[in-house]
Amino acid sequence: MFQKNLCSLIKMYNATKSIQVNRCVCSTPVYNINQKWRQERGLPLNPNACGVLTDGPDYTFLDGRLTPYGVRQKQRIIKQKEIAKQIIKLTGEVDFAVDRHKHLQMEEVKRKEQILNGKLKPKGVKLLH
Repeated sequence: MFQKNLCSLIKMYNATKSIQVNRCVCSTPVYNINQKWRQERGLPLNPNACGVLTDGPDYTFLDGRLTPYGVRQKQRIIKQKEIAKQIIKLTGEVDFAVDRHKHLQMEEVKRKEQILNGKLKPKGVKLLH
């Protein structure tokens, strides 16, 4: 009630001026979402970013026809596919780097063994024992 009256007063006051400013003062308190609680339970930090209401269709046809995508739903699907492709690509690069590092370490060990095997060996009685 207070908000409507205040907005109407502001609009009436601004109507008399040459420059109109439409600003309404909100009297409701702002409650922040408890981020720590959501994070501990594995929930997304923004509850409106994903979920059944956001990702699902707005309605369904009774005869089983597919429903058209909602507002920005197709963009979200495309973005998620691009993110999945990038994850697969980067995971492959990490696997390649791990295998390459392992291969380089094995080559270094073989090279050290070849150097040790190629060195001159002592002669004499000590070698026989």
